[in-house]
Amino acid sequence: MTIEGSHARGLEDRTPVVVAAAQRTQKSVDPGEALGPLELMEACAREAADACGGGRRLLAAIDRLAVVDAIGWRWRNAPALLAERLGARPREAFQTVVGGNVPQRFLNETARRVAGGECRVALVAGAEAIHSLRRARRAGVRPAWEAGGEGEPARFGEAKAGTSELENRAGLTLPPIVYPLFENALRARRGETIDAHRARLGRLMAGFAAVAARNPRAWFREARSAAEIAAPSADNRMISFPYPKYMNAILDVDQGAAAIVASAGAARALGIPEERFVYWWGGGDAIEEAWFPTERPDLSRAPALCRAGAQALAEAGLAIDEIDVLDLYSCFPVAVQMAREALGIGEDDARELTVTGGLPYAGGPGNAYTLCSLASLAERLRARPGAKGLLTGVGWYMTRHSVGVFASAPPPSARSAKALEPNVPAPPPAVAVVGDATGSATIESYTVVHERDGAPARGIVVARLADGRRCLAHTPTDRDVLEALERAEGVGRRGRLSAGEPVARFDLD
Repeated sequence: MTIEGSHARGLEDRTPVVVAAAQRTQKSVDPGEALGPLELMEACAREAADACGGGRRLLAAIDRLAVVDAIGWRWRNAPALLAERLGARPREAFQTVVGGNVPQRFLNETARRVAGGECRVALVAGAEAIHSLRRARRAGVRPAWEAGGEGEPARFGEAKAGTSELENRAGLTLPPIVYPLFENALRARRGETIDAHRARLGRLMAGFAAVAARNPRAWFREARSAAEIAAPSADNRMISFPYPKYMNAILDVDQGAAAIVASAGAARALGIPEERFVYWWGGGDAIEEAWFPTERPDLSRAPALCRAGAQALAEAGLAIDEIDVLDLYSCFPVAVQMAREALGIGEDDARELTVTGGLPYAGGPGNAYTLCSLASLAERLRARPGAKGLLTGVGWYMTRHSVGVFASAPPPSARSAKALEPNVPAPPPAVAVVGDATGSATIESYTVVHERDGAPARGIVVARLADGRRCLAHTPTDRDVLEALERAEGVGRRGRLSAGEPVARFDLD
C-alpha cells in the first residue's frame, strides 16, 4: 500500500459511525415491577450492542459515556452506575444538563473527537419512567430503583435556568406557557386569522399523529384528524392559548433510548458489519444571543436555529433538498414551524417531518427524545441505501439548538471537513424587559392560561412601550376579557399598563 493509500485508510478508519441505536417503550406494567430509568437505559444499550453484533465486547470498549438528565428520577452518579452495569470503563463519563438538544450536541462533539482520533467508542443514553413513578405513588408503592453511584459526575453542557426571575414572577415557568408566546407572535407575523391558524396547526400535527400510529414504540398509536387535534373538547382541553392538550408534548411516559457511536476502524475490529453503519456527515450547534425568551428581539424567529442548520448542512456538503428523511423537534407546533423556516423547508414540501410521530404522540424520554428520533432515523436510512437524514433538537425555550446529518453511505472523501460560515444576519441586541412599567403599550405576544377544567384563568402579555422597552404584564381575570383574546387577534392591540402584583396590569383600550 502506498503512503497516500495508508493515509487515506487511516482517515477512513476514523470516520464516525452510529453502529447501533435502540429505544424501548414500557406500558401496562405493574408499577412495582416496572423498570426504572437506569434499567431502561441499560436494556437499550444492551439491545443496541447485541443488534449490531458487538455485544459485550462493544460495551466493554466504551471510552466515552453520557447519561442525559432525567426529569423524574435523580441519582448521585448515574454515569458511574450505568458504566458498571454495562461492564464499561470509560475514560470520560458525563451527566448532561437539561435540554432536548443535548444528546445531539454530545453526538456532534463525539463524532468530531472520533474523527480526530480522540475517541473510539462512545455511548449516550437517556430514559424516563414518570408514568410508572406516578402510578406507584398513587398505589402507595415505592419503586426499588437504584439512586446511588459513587462520586460526583462531570457535567456536559452549561447549567443555567431557562427563564429569568422576572419571567418566573410573571408565570412563565413551564414550556406549555412560554411556547404559546412564540406561536402567537408567529401567527401575527404571518397575518393569519385565529381560525385559519388553528386549522393549519391541526393539519400540521395530524401528520405527526399519523406517523405515531405506524410506530410500534409510540406512546399514543392513534391517528387523529386535523379537526380533532385543533378543536378544544372535553378530551382535548385548552392548556395555554392557542394550544389544546393534543398539541403539547407528553412527558407522562416510560421510555428509554441509547446510541453507540464508534470509529469505523474500531467497529470493524469489533466485528460489526459495515451494513450496520450509519454515517455522521455533519452537525451544528448554536445558542440564541438573548438567552431568556422574552428578551429576544423577535419572538417569532430563532436565528440560532438558522445558524445550527446552516452549519450542519455545510459540513455535510448538502442542501436541504438533498435530505430524504427528517425529524424536526416537536415539543410544540411552533418548534416545527421555526425549524421549517430556519432550514428552508416549504409549506408544500411533501416530506414527512418526523420519523417517530413527535413528542405529543410518540412521546419521548424527556431531554433524551432525539435518541429515539436517531434510532428511528437509523432504521429508515439502513432500509434506503444512499439515503440522507437530518434531525433537530431544542433545549429550553427555543434557546439551544443542535442539528445532525446522517446517511447510510460514507461521506465523499472530497468534501470539505470545515463547516462554512452560515449566511445568517446577526440578531439585534436583546430587548430590555421590565415588570412594573406604566403608560401606553402595544401587545407583541400573549397567552391565556387555562385551568384543568378548561376555564381560562389568566392572561400573560408581552407589551412594548413607546421607549422600546418590553413589559411583562397580566390582563384582568374577567372571563369575557380572556375569551375575547382567544376569539380575535390580540397582537398589535393597544392598552395601558398600570401598577399590579406580581407584575404590571394590562388593560385593553
